Amino acid sequence: MLIPHGTIIAIVDGAHFTLLRNSGTQAGPILEGQALPVLDLHGHASGGQHGHMSGRDPASQVIEAQQGAAVVNWLNAEVLAHRIEDLVIIASPRALGELRPHYHAQLKHVLRGELAKDLVGKTSAEVLAALHA
Repeated sequence: MLIPHGTIIAIVDGAHFTLLRNSGTQAGPILEGQALPVLDLHGHASGGQHGHMSGRDPASQVIEAQQGAAVVNWLNAEVLAHRIEDLVIIASPRALGELRPHYHAQLKHVLRGELAKDLVGKTSAEVLAALHA
């Protein structure tokens, strides 16, 4: 996957959120951590349906859905304010399923790629390797 200079990479799972930015070139990306926004988790509902999954606490599912909706609402706002012009979203498959229904049309326009993989807590080198695989 090509990662243009300035691309924001949002890494999301049900409980965590990481932001990276390519400060290098498309040919030689350098991913640097970015400050995280304070997300408003109140009032965000899930767009998905949550059935009973063995071993899953329904309360944690609601929190995961709220986290995902808060992240994508923040990303939508940043895209609409032209603070994000290129975006890659990496999320666990479940989180990605929660995010997609909330994408604004403009976010879809700047989205350079998605990766359904849990990479929260991984190094920049590991993230780059996963994006190039």
